[in-house]
Amino acid sequence: MPDIARLVAPDGHHFRDLDHDGSMAPYEDSRRAASDRVDDLLGRLSLAEKAGLMFHTVIEAGATGTLLEAPGVISKSPTSTVVLGKGMNHFNVHRLVDARAAATWANALQALAARTPHGIPVTISSDPRHGYTENPGVSFAGGMMSSWPEPLGLAALHDPDAVRRFAEVVNAEYRAVGVRMALHPQLDLASEPRWGRQLQTFGADPALVTACGQAYLRGLQGERLGATSVAATTKHFPGGGSVRNGEDSHFAYGSEQVYSGHFVEHLEPFVAAIAHRTAAMMPYYSKPVGLELGGEPVEEVGFGYNRQIVTGLLRGRLGYAGIVLSDWELVNDNLVGDQVLPARAWGVEGLTPPERLLKLLDAGVDQFGGEECVDLLLDLVASGRVGEARLDASARRILEVKFELGLFDDPFVDVAAAAAVVASAGFLAEGRRAQSESVCILADTGLLPLHTGMRVYAEGVPEEALAGFRVVPRPESADVAIVRIGAPFEPRNDLFLESWFHQGSLDFPPGLPVRLRRIAAACPLVLDVFLDRGAVLTPLLGIASVLTASWGTSAAAYLDAVTGVETPRGRLPFDLPRSTAQVLAHPEDAPRIDDPLFAFGHGLGRSGLI
Repeated sequence: MPDIARLVAPDGHHFRDLDHDGSMAPYEDSRRAASDRVDDLLGRLSLAEKAGLMFHTVIEAGATGTLLEAPGVISKSPTSTVVLGKGMNHFNVHRLVDARAAATWANALQALAARTPHGIPVTISSDPRHGYTENPGVSFAGGMMSSWPEPLGLAALHDPDAVRRFAEVVNAEYRAVGVRMALHPQLDLASEPRWGRQLQTFGADPALVTACGQAYLRGLQGERLGATSVAATTKHFPGGGSVRNGEDSHFAYGSEQVYSGHFVEHLEPFVAAIAHRTAAMMPYYSKPVGLELGGEPVEEVGFGYNRQIVTGLLRGRLGYAGIVLSDWELVNDNLVGDQVLPARAWGVEGLTPPERLLKLLDAGVDQFGGEECVDLLLDLVASGRVGEARLDASARRILEVKFELGLFDDPFVDVAAAAAVVASAGFLAEGRRAQSESVCILADTGLLPLHTGMRVYAEGVPEEALAGFRVVPRPESADVAIVRIGAPFEPRNDLFLESWFHQGSLDFPPGLPVRLRRIAAACPLVLDVFLDRGAVLTPLLGIASVLTASWGTSAAAYLDAVTGVETPRGRLPFDLPRSTAQVLAHPEDAPRIDDPLFAFGHGLGRSGLI
């Protein structure tokens, strides 16, 4: 692969000639401490290079590992424009379909970055991509990587060691294709049952979320950030789960975060993440309503814009010294095709884009997520509204992570090795077993385990997964019916990304229980509900012989669970409500529901019933 020259210093030390001058500068010396290398490099950078460090946006890979030199589906500019023209070197990569091609693309991107004046390597980041949910604003389905239960399913194991092991696999597969920064874990408490983003959380219990978050950080980063780490971005500070009416704050109708006295519980997992040295922290879009800190009302502007939250609480009271990366597109509207997603400038909608940048900087943000308006930041400096020292403070934190990850010394990956590591047989087997084990048995009349050879009527289960059973077309001819459904939601599709978010009522349509009862009248029914958020399961009780919950379990892994090939040991990571009336009466920030239908921790599999 093309790279800058690798030279030998007079003392015999090998180095990459990042600044192309034929001699070893202090920042090129891998023996020096990261902080010393930052000191040296920072003094060499132009204002434009410092500004480029402070933007972190979406990038898309070209076919077969090539660089995409045109706007993509979501990315706005050709690759060479953002790397060489704008001096940017932090990118959230979207769809990747093949390990070899992904590694080839990552190497090509690093080779392009090596042509910049000081050879600053690219930090490639990623949203979660090991589960089953495809939402370009949140996460990607497993695809080329090993498939595991979603984080709610991992939380259902109530086993931090299992979470740590998952994060170790993520680390290995990410690093194999050059991804060195994770835009996760998501440590919000799923306290509002209607919220459309709880699938990527570890549930509603502060202690469980905290323990899972600590394990996740150990698996991703190790005990300290280094050359074998993937830098973690913990989100969404100070907890994004208590949105009013469960509406997500990607959208204006979900902009408000409300509190009834449980703010400290939402904060708890983030305090632990700081103690475990998370490399970055991401505030959420929401604006706090009715929140007080230290007896003072908190300004009702989005958390990223909020100086009391970022500088006062996160930096000051909690002592966080890492990168603060804003959530995506707080400054400019995002137009994709014929749909728009307005800038998530909640509480500051009246500000212009330059004024929004200025307020984010004043709040304490280091990087602007989803933006590439480097020119606006340079104009703010040129006009005297922002001092260069402010850019230096953020650039220092950002560069230190790059140095600690070893990117300046070797940013390239082994393409052949990537194909062997990603989705290896061992990782696939571990993921499938975790999927099976995460299944939660909510109710069982004694039907489990099922036995191969039974005549099965199935809905939501592909026929190829039913090998060993005799598939029949009607429940009247079956020994058992297996039906898998999703939790209810209200479809929406006005704004960009809106169709991907499951929001609104948790009630199933009234015809569903009637139809399921007809199936159950013909043969015993095994019913599985994919709980990407809470659901009112009350109408389904008494219909199914077996009722289970899952959070990203393939058909094959689910059948392993209900036939006893694997032990389903899942336990609920949150309370399930009895009714919509109970949901409406429940404070959005309260982690527990009074008198739930099924309580946090419920699950029959752990009792050895199958």
